[in-house]
Amino acid sequence: MNILAGRLGQSREHPFLFLSKGRSLGFTVTNSMKRKRTKRELMNEHHRVLQTGDRGTIKPKADFDAGDDAVALRKAIEGIGTTEKTLIDILTHRSSAQRQQICEAYQEATGRTLLEDIEGDTGGDFEALLVALITPPAVYDCHEVMRAMKGVGTKDNVLIEIFASRSPEQIRALNDVYLEETEKKLTLDLKGEISGDFSKALLLLAQGSRDESTTVDNEKAKEDAKTLYDAGEKKWGTDESKFVDVLCQRSIPQLRQTLVEYKNISGKTLQQSIEGEMSGELEELLVAIVKCVKSVPAYFAERLYQSMKGGGTDESTLNRIMVSRSEIDLLDIRAEFKKLYEYSLHSAIESDVGGSHGDCVKAICGGED
Repeated sequence: MNILAGRLGQSREHPFLFLSKGRSLGFTVTNSMKRKRTKRELMNEHHRVLQTGDRGTIKPKADFDAGDDAVALRKAIEGIGTTEKTLIDILTHRSSAQRQQICEAYQEATGRTLLEDIEGDTGGDFEALLVALITPPAVYDCHEVMRAMKGVGTKDNVLIEIFASRSPEQIRALNDVYLEETEKKLTLDLKGEISGDFSKALLLLAQGSRDESTTVDNEKAKEDAKTLYDAGEKKWGTDESKFVDVLCQRSIPQLRQTLVEYKNISGKTLQQSIEGEMSGELEELLVAIVKCVKSVPAYFAERLYQSMKGGGTDESTLNRIMVSRSEIDLLDIRAEFKKLYEYSLHSAIESDVGGSHGDCVKAICGGED
């Protein structure tokens, strides 16, 4: 009997149980959390959300066989010493949807989750990166938000990055996972972590209700630009609520035109005005939104540069961006990185990150520019 035609048992009842059986990175199954949607429908939904671009470095493997990959991973993990190269070669050359099929096949073959074995046989930043690769995109975003909210103090920079850069559809998928995993609404939990105008802005974004229209109303853009100018540059003191309302609710194409109209009225860019008028987390969030309106790849190129510059590396930011953009726009991020800093993202990683972790990040990067 083919060992890969075996069993998933009770795990088929829950969409992500093969990742982790009720541990911190998975779901705890309760009767009240069971949904009418099947496991496959949920998985397809989350992977459909991922496919928002075709400029990724990781593409689906053409002659893909989840069973073969599961056998190879099992040998790499169960042998004397883990064969890191095999883990990297397989997990960085399969799409996220294919990696989920590998996770299922692996559990069928071994009775263990791939997550459990990776956590047992690897460590540190390399382990964190492999875990990110085998976690469905919306689940990974959700776990990053949960980690940012955990413990004393909130990691606002992580919340800013995720909610400023994700599409409304991606944010709604994140909310679905959060509700599924905690039986609580994300926005209610966020309210307890943040405050002030920053809280109002982030909560608007976290609802995933930004206008998704692709049409642009030029008159409305002029009106919004004047509203922002009157609320900031033109008056003594700043009416932050006007900036929050416009930047957190208008569609991205509409905001792009508003940036043009604002420059015409003010003579400054909206980013310059925000930086001159505001401070703290609200300034960081609104500037991040403006940067993403102009160019999401350029925003992430800058974030990657910041994660590696100076002494020490912010490995969690590096891992998060490389994995979350690997099937969307990492090729464009590479191009923007080269344009902004005059050396390649690949060379920056090579000089900054070593060992198996560095090899894995370089494999996701996909090559030299």
